[in-house]
Amino acid sequence: MADRSRSAEGTISQPQVIFLDAVGTLFGVRGSVGQVYSDLAQQFGVMVNPAILDRTFLESFRGAPAMAFPGVSPADVPDREYAWWWAIAAQTFQQAGVYSQFKDFEAFFAILYDHFTTAAPWFVYPDIYAALSHWRQQNIELGIISNFDSRLYAVLTALHLSEYFSSVTISTEVGAAKPDAKMFETALAKHDCAPEAAWHIGDSLREDYEGAKAVGLRSILLQREATPASQTPVR
Repeated sequence: MADRSRSAEGTISQPQVIFLDAVGTLFGVRGSVGQVYSDLAQQFGVMVNPAILDRTFLESFRGAPAMAFPGVSPADVPDREYAWWWAIAAQTFQQAGVYSQFKDFEAFFAILYDHFTTAAPWFVYPDIYAALSHWRQQNIELGIISNFDSRLYAVLTALHLSEYFSSVTISTEVGAAKPDAKMFETALAKHDCAPEAAWHIGDSLREDYEGAKAVGLRSILLQREATPASQTPVR
């Protein structure tokens, strides 16, 4: 993987499993979240500067509780996920001062939410397909550990990534979010793998690097640089 990385102290021979984060590690948002929000809002007659939405989205996202619903029935998780993102989107547009311009925010959000299940708003980082293919040729098992929601399965399929992974562990199904040890322990159990026989690669110092290291995995931090969408076509 081409971007700079930092690993926890100590090395091991070829791992049994390599786990990867999803957003910011495997793939990212084309342009920016604010640009995607702004483009779709225009279809509903609402004009707003993408840079403003980038700022208000980040504020809303950082202020939200962890996307994990302990004790919630699996059947109820999709509704909880939808409501979690609705609250962030509504606050994003409220703080941008344009929420009242929507004649039907519910209809807008339904389209916005579904949009992020498709390939359209995403790009795959240019080193990913080659790296995954190489690891698979080495008979290394691959898994994903992500604080994303259950739309991740559709996104992985749309981006032609699902075929590489034998496990996907997401916070809304586990009932805990990285850096909680339960996320890593759940993923390890799916592969019957000891922590010292696994690597975890991600772009968040706290959630990925420190979280995985605390459980005993070899932890590798990616420092992604901005990558123009035009240079990173989905295969």
